[in-house]
Amino acid sequence: MWKRILIANRGEIARRIARTCRRLGIEYVAVHSEADSAAAHLGGAVETVCLGPGPAGDSYLRGDRLVEAALRTNCEAVHPGYGFLSENGEFAAAVERAGLVFIGPAPETIAMLGDKARAKALMRAAGVPVVPGTDEASDDPGQIEAQVRAIDLPVLLKPSAGGGGKGMQVITRHEGLAGAIESAIRVARSSFGDGRMIVERYIDQPRHIEVQIFGDGRGGAVHLFERECSLQRRHQKVVEEAPAPDLPAQARQRLLEAALQGARSLNYRNAGTFEFIVGPDLQCYFLEVNTRLQVEHPVTEAVTGLDLVEWQLRVAAGEPLPLAQSAIACLGHAIEARVYAEDPAQDFRPSPGTVARAHWPVGLRVDTALDTSGEVPPFYDPMVAKIIAHAGDRQAALDALRAGLDDTVLLGVAANVGYLSRVLDDPAVRSGHVHTRYLDERKDLQAPRSREAAVAVGAALHFPAIAEQGSPWTREAGLGVMDRHCLDAGAPLGRVHFELDQEPVAAGYAAADGPGVDVAVGNTLRVERDASGLRGRIEGRNWEACPAESGWHVQVDGDHHAVRPRRTREADGGSTDRLATAPMSGVVAAVPVRPGDRIQPGDTLAIIEAMKMEHAITAHQAGTVRALRHARGESVREGDLIVEVDYDAAP
Repeated sequence: MWKRILIANRGEIARRIARTCRRLGIEYVAVHSEADSAAAHLGGAVETVCLGPGPAGDSYLRGDRLVEAALRTNCEAVHPGYGFLSENGEFAAAVERAGLVFIGPAPETIAMLGDKARAKALMRAAGVPVVPGTDEASDDPGQIEAQVRAIDLPVLLKPSAGGGGKGMQVITRHEGLAGAIESAIRVARSSFGDGRMIVERYIDQPRHIEVQIFGDGRGGAVHLFERECSLQRRHQKVVEEAPAPDLPAQARQRLLEAALQGARSLNYRNAGTFEFIVGPDLQCYFLEVNTRLQVEHPVTEAVTGLDLVEWQLRVAAGEPLPLAQSAIACLGHAIEARVYAEDPAQDFRPSPGTVARAHWPVGLRVDTALDTSGEVPPFYDPMVAKIIAHAGDRQAALDALRAGLDDTVLLGVAANVGYLSRVLDDPAVRSGHVHTRYLDERKDLQAPRSREAAVAVGAALHFPAIAEQGSPWTREAGLGVMDRHCLDAGAPLGRVHFELDQEPVAAGYAAADGPGVDVAVGNTLRVERDASGLRGRIEGRNWEACPAESGWHVQVDGDHHAVRPRRTREADGGSTDRLATAPMSGVVAAVPVRPGDRIQPGDTLAIIEAMKMEHAITAHQAGTVRALRHARGESVREGDLIVEVDYDAAP
């Protein structure tokens, strides 16, 4: 076994690998970017190495610096985790050329399977069922159009070099086909540097089921059963479970055998995941192979009782597969929910920033990038943690995970905790009858469960300061504004005005006692508080808050809200019309205007990049650019002024 390895990753997966290393007595070296200089994944490392500035292209994607760091710190092997360079054949080859061991598949295997067209051809040759379509990738629009017309509609255009569902297009009619193909090629070239597309028959409402395998590199392989990954948003997995629910034994066996057949045909080495789509008719079709450890590996660990990172380390060290197939069992049911720093109410807009307070459920497995607080940089994937529940059956696991989400707090950045709770409460999810587009079709799950509850909590947070003034007739109190003209029989203790998520709101105080406040906001809601005044219950649901730079961060039913002072009249008036502010923390990707430029409604003033997504700031009316406050490449926080504009007077 290894004495020392380099973990070429960050966040929760780096911490996960480190946990197994500590248990096995293996030293590890941690790497970081300048943005991660105080990150939790550096803890316990025998050495830490800074790779460069925050952007991944200047740090975690610099394979040369990773190899140099491993050599300089006397490491024997490199574990890539997932993401970044984990599926980069050139990086794996560079590791091996340096005399180090790459903890994963052979570099040539990674390269072969990284090309979806080639992988599909290999699996077809191995007898693994594949989706009807072409095996040849092309960026010739004419050739692609001919391939589309040769297959029954609907058809899926898929970038050969792509991943995560990015750039895919569904073709449902031949009208406008040429334009759709040219658009798909442009997106693929922009995203992956490769415009080649493969053409496949589109399977409507499929399930996404994958099989975890391990190979010894000499033709031997075992499976560790399957995982259901159909609950995904825009092809990004959100909730995963093992085993797949409501899957007939024959269909399960076909999937497991197909994955093993494919792995053996490749002489596959180390961990891999064979992904399939399963149609409503239970026919399965090969999708791709992920040549790394998966994000969702904890559910497999839960039902098998095995440590997949330990298996990776042992196989990479030349040991045989730890167990024979007959010794691997699937016990109970496990479900994982991914916690992302994103705002579901804003179409899942990324929300980098500072987590001022985090609390994770007790009694469940939590793989997290941070413990009680920490930074969520704008340069990387927005996943912060994974919460995993394991129980004797699926309903018990669902209930345990749902209860765990009620005990999860993330204050300081918007997060999808409330969204995950609503997903798990959904009847179709509870029954296990979903498909890969189900969450995309259920836009209603994105909205917070109760805005009134959030307003009531915001009002209750103001109440102590108001009470200290000694009179509800006081003009200003705390962070809100008390208004004498608002006093009425419905609010005998006065009214308060403040902002919730940048929108003005008002609420009345109907009654108050030591532990709680009755707040009139549409309905009268009872807000109970503990001794700190920063957490409690509202109508039987949890809420928690912590102070912010101006106001409070609040979480109600898992949904994050910002409670801030009400703007002054000057701020509410014409002066803010000049402002183009950052909608979230991130990096300025582009500023396509200059001082003195004339702009029209809809013109792009700036583009902010955060967590692999771009967000345009646009003009809402005609005007003239007055000044630029930030340039391309500069980091900004939510609300920072980017471009100052003099808008034309309204006609």
